[in-house]
Amino acid sequence: MGGEDFLSALGSITNALFLIGSIYIYISLLRQINRRDRDVLAIDRRFGPAEVALAIVLIAIFAFSTLGASSAQIIRLRTADLVLNAVVAIAIVLFVGAFLKLRRFNITELAGLTRLSFARAFVTGLVLLIFAYPLIIFADWLTARFFGTGSSRQGIIELFSGSSSMEQRVIIILLATAVAPIAEEFIFRFFLYGVIRRYFGRSIGLIISALLFAAVHAHLPSFAPLFVLGACFALAYEWSGSLLVSMTMHATFNAITLFALAFPATP
Repeated sequence: MGGEDFLSALGSITNALFLIGSIYIYISLLRQINRRDRDVLAIDRRFGPAEVALAIVLIAIFAFSTLGASSAQIIRLRTADLVLNAVVAIAIVLFVGAFLKLRRFNITELAGLTRLSFARAFVTGLVLLIFAYPLIIFADWLTARFFGTGSSRQGIIELFSGSSSMEQRVIIILLATAVAPIAEEFIFRFFLYGVIRRYFGRSIGLIISALLFAAVHAHLPSFAPLFVLGACFALAYEWSGSLLVSMTMHATFNAITLFALAFPATP
């Protein structure tokens, strides 16, 4: 019994140290960003009134869709719903991309897609995601403690857990690890964060883009963890200057979540 108590205490201490380390890492990123010359990472300087108007339209669309979803009580997602959501997300990305091209923006340069090699972006994203996990878990714990212990798993996760067909699972995996990371990082981190940052500053941009990211998932129990996750993505993008880093973090996070469901640990 004493040995079990010791191991439990050791695990608690390790988790606490991991959380402190995560806080330190992300505070360090903030400090480095604040010290850095503003001209080094000007991802949004040329966004003008036209981009603001488009951002307002997108925010309004997301707000209405979120309110509609939250008022529907319990929603049972089907594969067709997920595919439709993916098609809409891709359509928005293509529309915003075409809009910026017509406005003569160099999206590759602005998003820093060639700033880092894929290998370096992957390693950077993986390391930052590892240190984001304690913050996400802590936010999830706080939500459960203060607002109840309801499931914090989103609809797509519930669908994956309850799916019995391999075809359905393959579709969910593709959507979660490819479509969602690319579309959501482009919309929330590259465009919306960039526009808001341009006119209201980095902090407001980070908070609002993370709030929108959490809200559009329309799942209240996971709102706080998703907000923290979105904030970590934005910090990673801002610090690295490459959208590939936040895309890597997003895709890896979703992949790990689905892998844990597909191969649950045995007691």
